[in-house]
Amino acid sequence: MSTSNINIRVDTKVKEQAEALFNELGLNMSSALNLFLRHSIRYGGIPFEVRLIQPNDETRSAIDDVNENRNLSKTFDRIPDLMNDLNA
Repeated sequence: MSTSNINIRVDTKVKEQAEALFNELGLNMSSALNLFLRHSIRYGGIPFEVRLIQPNDETRSAIDDVNENRNLSKTFDRIPDLMNDLNA
């Protein structure tokens, strides 16, 4: 089987973290990328979900509350005060 080279640019930290992970799995970068490419071909696409995560209405409302300092929990300096409030 003949082989071809692929040159890609990737963030140095990402490369180091990926190499460490693949090493733990007994793979080098080339083997891991070949595994990804073969799986993609077999799957007929990218073998995991690629999407923007859009928060649902409840999460969006909670984010707005935090940004606007609304509906936030009380803060406590002492555990007994927290326990009294929880048991009230």
